[in-house]
Amino acid sequence: MQISAAFSTPSTVAPISPPRHALARLMPHPVGCGALPLHDAAASRRLEAAAAALLPTHTLMQRAGLAVARLARAMAPFARRVDIVCGPGNNGGDGFEAALHLLHAGLDVRVAALGDAARLPTDAATSLQRAVQAGVVVKPWRGHLSQGGDAAGPQDLLIDALLGRGLNRPAEGALAQAISAMQGSAAPVLAVDIPSGLPGDHGVVPTGAAVVRARATLALLSLAPGLFTGHGRDAVGELWWDDLGVDLVMQPPAAWLNEDLSSAPLRQHRQHKGSFGDVRVVGGAAQMVGAALLAGRAALHAGAGRVYVHPLDPQAPRLDPLQPDLMFGGAIAPSDWSAQTTVLAGCGGGLAMDEVLENLLEPCPRLVLDADALNALARCAELRRQLRARRARGAATVLTPHPLEARRLLESLGRSGDAVQYDRLGSARRLADAFDCVVVLKGSGTVLAAPDELPWINPTGNAALAVPGSGDVLAGWLAGLWSPWDARNCTALRAARQAVYRHGRLAERLSPDGSPLSASRQAMAID
Repeated sequence: MQISAAFSTPSTVAPISPPRHALARLMPHPVGCGALPLHDAAASRRLEAAAAALLPTHTLMQRAGLAVARLARAMAPFARRVDIVCGPGNNGGDGFEAALHLLHAGLDVRVAALGDAARLPTDAATSLQRAVQAGVVVKPWRGHLSQGGDAAGPQDLLIDALLGRGLNRPAEGALAQAISAMQGSAAPVLAVDIPSGLPGDHGVVPTGAAVVRARATLALLSLAPGLFTGHGRDAVGELWWDDLGVDLVMQPPAAWLNEDLSSAPLRQHRQHKGSFGDVRVVGGAAQMVGAALLAGRAALHAGAGRVYVHPLDPQAPRLDPLQPDLMFGGAIAPSDWSAQTTVLAGCGGGLAMDEVLENLLEPCPRLVLDADALNALARCAELRRQLRARRARGAATVLTPHPLEARRLLESLGRSGDAVQYDRLGSARRLADAFDCVVVLKGSGTVLAAPDELPWINPTGNAALAVPGSGDVLAGWLAGLWSPWDARNCTALRAARQAVYRHGRLAERLSPDGSPLSASRQAMAID
């Protein structure tokens, strides 16, 4: 996913020039641009109301329509025809404004409107009137896109101005029909603010529900969390953003978009391997030793000074022929760790983790819990009590659940786990607050949460990571990135943010098309 910042200059009806905002690219991997705020639908409405109170009437919608028209011209410079599907709310109003500008640019503009014009919000009704007065022909939706002529071709453009980010239920009736029609169009789709059918707050589309898959999306005013998690990454295409000249600090965000921290301890010539911390990987029960080896390899390549693997299978080999610099130990004991030790537990641990984890929660200064260690926590109330007590002693913990593991943990607390995917931000925050630690809720748009802090959504990665062992690599990489740091200089959250971002970036670099990237290759290719 690419994100580009689009900062438009207010205008009324003016000829469309090449988009100035195309010059200000923030993604795919922004360095030093600062974290971007993400606003949910409620915060976005408050932000819009606050901005509208400071600006002349109808200014925001005019700016939005001009921004859409400019991007449309840049996206399809050879288009002669533009179809615009306008919905019954302010998203439709943005479409009417864009139609006005595109018509003045000499394009064949055809607008299909859904809903009752008499019930449009005030701003949208004003934009409809402006468009009609300028000569735009607006026809009611008739169940298809070809409004009085042949369908648009692949060189033309379709603008989705149907539904905004406040959607909280699947589209039905004519709205669902319009979404399906846009999906079947030969013309590329530009979505206004958010692809229709995609919930802006969580980005998860219910099974069977209709959602537009856009070639590009222009987010307006603020960025919605759902653009980056759930189904959002698949739906938005290339993502553009125009803040419409509004200061976003007027409303606190719901989350932050993770950024490339691009930081590592500066290695001095006088230092040695002991200067960069130890990682001890505890896991690898019978038939699952490979998981512990993957984690160990990743930790070593991530920068740990020494990496020890402690297999739980007594018959496991004591040599990794692909990574002979890994060291092996027996049952982990208190003498095995110091203030520079980071312990990773759970990778391929099986049921044996129940007993092992009890001996790790109390003394380990830095602990990463993955896979079967999380399942052990879900089964045992005493382990959960021990986990909650760690932060008060100054010990740091990171949990790395996938959605099913997160569900088990929430249910162990007496809370429903059914909505983990429909409320990824809230689920991660509840786990972080309940266990007083950092939580990495994996998935499309991984969510990172820490107690009493706003969560982060990670923008990197692709389907290449959807292979067995990816989670083991991420956990090992996190431990390896964390181990060289003094705790005063690198919090658990910072280490987790860096690991998740770079893991996703690795997938984008090695497999840009999302074809499977084996965990073994991930572990050996860490940048």
